Amino acid sequence: MRFRQPLLLLFLLVVCLLVACAENSSTKDGGKSESENENENEVSSEPADPFGKYDETITIAIGQEVDPSDTSLQDGDTPLDNQYTRHVEEHLNIKVEHAFTASPSNYDQKVSLAIAGNDLPDAMVVGPVELRQLVEADQIADLTKVYENYASPAIKEIIDSTDGVALDNVTFDGKIMAIPNSQAGADGVHNLWIRKDWLDKLELEVPKTIEELKKVTKAFVEQDPDGNGKDDTIGLAGPDTSNKLYANFIESTNNLYGFDGIFSALHSYPGYWLKGEDGKPVYGSILPETKEALSVLRDMYSEGLIDQEMGVREDSGESIISGKTGMFFGPFWMPYASLTDAVKNDPEANWQSYALPLDANGDFTPHLSTTTTQYVVVRKDYEHPEAAMKILNNLLAHESEFDPSKGGPGFYPLRLVYAPADEMEVTTVALREVLAGTKEPSDFYDMPAYKLLKSDVDTIHDVKLEPYDNTDIQYWDLDNLGQWTRAYSALVGTAPLVDTEIKGVKSLIYSQTETMENRWVNLKKLEDEVFLKIIMGTEPLDAFDQFVKNWEKQGGEQITEEVAEVVSE
Repeated sequence: MRFRQPLLLLFLLVVCLLVACAENSSTKDGGKSESENENENEVSSEPADPFGKYDETITIAIGQEVDPSDTSLQDGDTPLDNQYTRHVEEHLNIKVEHAFTASPSNYDQKVSLAIAGNDLPDAMVVGPVELRQLVEADQIADLTKVYENYASPAIKEIIDSTDGVALDNVTFDGKIMAIPNSQAGADGVHNLWIRKDWLDKLELEVPKTIEELKKVTKAFVEQDPDGNGKDDTIGLAGPDTSNKLYANFIESTNNLYGFDGIFSALHSYPGYWLKGEDGKPVYGSILPETKEALSVLRDMYSEGLIDQEMGVREDSGESIISGKTGMFFGPFWMPYASLTDAVKNDPEANWQSYALPLDANGDFTPHLSTTTTQYVVVRKDYEHPEAAMKILNNLLAHESEFDPSKGGPGFYPLRLVYAPADEMEVTTVALREVLAGTKEPSDFYDMPAYKLLKSDVDTIHDVKLEPYDNTDIQYWDLDNLGQWTRAYSALVGTAPLVDTEIKGVKSLIYSQTETMENRWVNLKKLEDEVFLKIIMGTEPLDAFDQFVKNWEKQGGEQITEEVAEVVSE
């Protein structure tokens, strides 16, 4: 019987191994603990229907950007009670509340305060800087299962079309920590918008070069194009307090009233990371071409050709709406911004869009954007994280049903833009073909990723008058401004991008490096202040040289090395 003790020990060892294996198998789901799996079960406790309506009303408190200059809401509606919020409640049984609201110029500050105080709304839209901060502070939910189970097929198709860029931007340690947007490439190109009726009145040609641009702005300022007998017109708008001198690698799209086109025509790409002459990354803001562009803008400002209140004006769009400005730079969708109100006030305000000015070789050389710039994040421990995804699914599926004249799209809660990169160019060509009679609207019905295309081709004859190939304002029916806004954005705003060979420039990166997380805010502030002062003449042009030295010393050199490492990976 001496063998019993070894057998007993062997039996106990086998039991222990079996127990350990059982415990280990319970955490093998991605290495997650039991409590983590319980949280995932909460996410998927109902059938994973991307458009499923909750049996009982749930509430989501969001941070919302509200533009006080957007007067498109119909009487009785509010930023919290409008066609969009009512649609979300009716279709999903989700009641939207506001944890906070902020104007475009204050929204980022409100987000930063919420992060610093660990007092987040249930969900909100953030940029890449805030996303990284939220991940590092462990304040937001892991949305991997939410995206996998609840993102609609159409959204997944559009996200997949970015070749991994969109999901890479929101993936940290293998987890999807936010819902990314994907936007049309046209958002990143800033056209020159001109009052063509002013050109015609003063018998001027469309300015193709910067020198011609100067001559036209001078005429707009000095020759009373609005005919009121007063010296009160602005040649070229400038950025207001909500916008920038130029788009940059972090915010590469939708800059309103900046000078993007002038910089690009001079082959200056401030705010972008470029390949230097030695093949290594260099920051565009510190290059000689940028100093040259600042010199041109400085001269234009001193001659009164640029809005003298640039940089301090609350809303440059007001001068466009009131009919006092003759030119500005902006993306294709400007009818959704100031131009709808401008033609309401003056139906003869013939705003046309151009891929101008050209560079010395006669080429259009704008900076180009990344496909993904904004993200919806969800507060950690919010009990319905899938609700944010459903709200976005609902927007993409029903966007063509909304009337922007009864409330601009910015009032949709947690709105992200979802579009194939060529959405607007495809739309413009389709509308031209339908108007020309070479294709029928039904030829474009089976294209679900192009979410508004069916509505566009079905309604184009309601707003576009003959001759169909002339887009001057007198050949449009302005009775339905909701349809006009969309159609004008395509046939006027996007047309230059279809008709012009674009030799665009991309940034080497569109995200931050490690040192940027601590240094970039101050470096960007330094850049913005110095450049604005140079243009407005309160600092000499040579202040640029000192800026370059300060930028390099205050972290720029280290950041450049980090960018080189990222690019070489």
